[in-house]
Amino acid sequence: MNKTEQEWREQLTDEQYRVTRQKGTEYPFSGTLLHNKDTGSYHCVCCQQPLFDSADKFDSGCGWPSFSKAIKGQVKYERDTSHGMERIEILCQHCDAHLGHVFDDGPAPTGQRYCVNSVSLLFNQDVKISAE
Repeated sequence: MNKTEQEWREQLTDEQYRVTRQKGTEYPFSGTLLHNKDTGSYHCVCCQQPLFDSADKFDSGCGWPSFSKAIKGQVKYERDTSHGMERIEILCQHCDAHLGHVFDDGPAPTGQRYCVNSVSLLFNQDVKISAE
């Protein structure tokens, strides 16, 4: 996805731009999706591609929405040595939006914790249609 920085600035809020395009981080425990328990899917705020399923969301206590896995093929991984740490950054496979980081301290069966900024996500709740 090729957009200019100006196009991204016009599409996103200042905070969304800072986090997704400039690799920022929202304050812990401040994200709107941290305590979301609804059933649905989490999509990239920049390109709307599905990234995570609510079935894989868990409360890690870290202050950001956490997932035990990403939807296959939707997230890419890069080594991040910023801030004097060595981590694995997670980005949207389609538009390179910074999402957060993945750590090896999550629950079974994956053992992974995808620590994601709420501001980098859109939530799409599953629509249940009752049979009549």
